[in-house]
Amino acid sequence: MANQTMKLAVLSGILALTLAPGANADDGASASMLSNTCAGCHGTNGNSVGPASPTIAGMDPVVFVETMEGFKSDEIYSTIMGRIAKGYETAEFEKMAKFFKSQKFVAAKQSFDEGLVKEGGKLHEKYCEKCHAEGGKITPDEEEYYILAGQWTPYLKYAMADFLEGTRTMPKKMKKKVDSLMKKEGDKGIAAINAFYASQQ
Repeated sequence: MANQTMKLAVLSGILALTLAPGANADDGASASMLSNTCAGCHGTNGNSVGPASPTIAGMDPVVFVETMEGFKSDEIYSTIMGRIAKGYETAEFEKMAKFFKSQKFVAAKQSFDEGLVKEGGKLHEKYCEKCHAEGGKITPDEEEYYILAGQWTPYLKYAMADFLEGTRTMPKKMKKKVDSLMKKEGDKGIAAINAFYASQQ
């Protein structure tokens, strides 16, 4: 009986040490484990099967963390992400950010209006290229932005609608460009740009 009690005490002590904060060099869930919880909406390794959820594979880590913190604090409007983000700590966002950055972005296979692509490319060059370089494919060295080329069109439409309605706040540079685009081209301009992004598959 004494031996059994001693064994239980030792096992309890080992378990307590195992579960104690900081007991492991890499404490907490791994980056892949944390990121796998996003697969239901954003697809395996962050490549969404669409259409309303964006692909987040290849996303810049700084943008990812800032966006998740914005959802968590309710500074960025969301339908569900605000509730999800509140379950994570900044260190976990940072792990997830590194994981998704390391994943290859796979462009969405979707239909688009081929007749709008050429005009959309011109409008992108005029209004978007300065921030969303290489036709929206990669981010500039000096600043961090989203990948737009190959992104799901329905998601881009919903996101832009939120910006235009004021539900989400546009950065000053973006607002100036978007206001100019809407004044000169209207909804047709947005549709053409989206067709240009969708064509990059």
